[in-house]
Amino acid sequence: MRYFVESYGCTMNYGEGDQLSEKMSALGHEGSLSAESADIVILNTCTVVDATEKKMVRRMSDLRKAGKEVIVTGCMAKVQANRVLIRLPDPLIVPPDNYPEFSSKVAERYGTGRSLTEKGHLSNILPIAQGCLGDCTYCITKFARGGLHSYDPDRLISRFGSVIGSGVKEILVTAQDTGCYGADIGSDLPSLLKRMLENKEDFRLRIGMMNPDSLMPIADDLLDVMEDPRVYRFLHIPVQSGSDPVLRRMNRGYTAEGFFGLAEKLRSRYPDISISTDLISGFPGETDEDHAKSIELIGELKADTVNITRFSSRPGTEAASMEQVHGRISKDRSAELTEIKNKVEYENNAKMIGRKVTALITESGKKGTMIARTRNYRPVVVRSDLPIGSFIGVEITGCEPTYLIGKPTYD
Repeated sequence: MRYFVESYGCTMNYGEGDQLSEKMSALGHEGSLSAESADIVILNTCTVVDATEKKMVRRMSDLRKAGKEVIVTGCMAKVQANRVLIRLPDPLIVPPDNYPEFSSKVAERYGTGRSLTEKGHLSNILPIAQGCLGDCTYCITKFARGGLHSYDPDRLISRFGSVIGSGVKEILVTAQDTGCYGADIGSDLPSLLKRMLENKEDFRLRIGMMNPDSLMPIADDLLDVMEDPRVYRFLHIPVQSGSDPVLRRMNRGYTAEGFFGLAEKLRSRYPDISISTDLISGFPGETDEDHAKSIELIGELKADTVNITRFSSRPGTEAASMEQVHGRISKDRSAELTEIKNKVEYENNAKMIGRKVTALITESGKKGTMIARTRNYRPVVVRSDLPIGSFIGVEITGCEPTYLIGKPTYD
């Protein structure tokens, strides 16, 4: 049968979606280029915010009307299976903690087919753990993924070697909280990455999202790992608010001052390191003063990327029972934060104009362009017909808030 994996949400979910695709191929089912041309659609769901949950429900209805066989995986399969069953008459539901049984469940329902050769990719997502050590008051993902379960390092290294050997040039190492990897098995993230870097091939390694309190204990060792030019000098560290009272209600385990101290440590070692962070607007009980603290944070931090999300109450979480901020106020605050962060991001990018850097072409862009990534993972739009996976020299000639513009150099 022909299958298509349709993933939503975080990088971790996309990485697991790729692995589910591999399992389907190993069973002899044939990959399809779209849901429309597939017999089976693996709906790899996300439910992190209310808007995403509603999108998943609508998509289930669409697939049911189209007469597709549907396998539901991801977070909704764990925490909202009842909503799935309302929309789909007879789905195969496989939550993340049952992924080891995915192949047997699919074979039991749909059988197997011919063995097919897998198509290679130049980028690969490598999930290294399930769950996390946190207990954020707003997070429904904790219910879906549970506590930290780090994957066996030997198996991860074997997987890493296999994908690099297949010609992959970029590996995205990820988890719900990448920084806490190994805490449950007597290991840590820097140790795992060092083993990966024993591989002598030329590739790029991107370290996935990690919470500040998970990064703090391993920061020095992680910065040592970044000495290797094959590791992107990029870290995604969600701060979520610039206000300590809000951070306490979120149960984030650090202060705004502690977060700034961490950023200063990173930049003192590598001034060019790219920092990405997240902010939630309109968290329950957020005051105008709290909001002002988040505005101050954007201006002082000068992160290369700031992701703004309006608070969305999730069922069963502690934050759902807190005093809610009116939707209009949350929307206005989100718009203000977005306007300020766009200005800061543009100013950061403008400082790059005139520089010459080495970058890896990672994907096709729009209108005859390609997207390349610099040493610190900044995206550069270039007009080039060079293949994905090529390392090129680039001169930065312009920018927008979210990307750089460059031209290839041949000197």
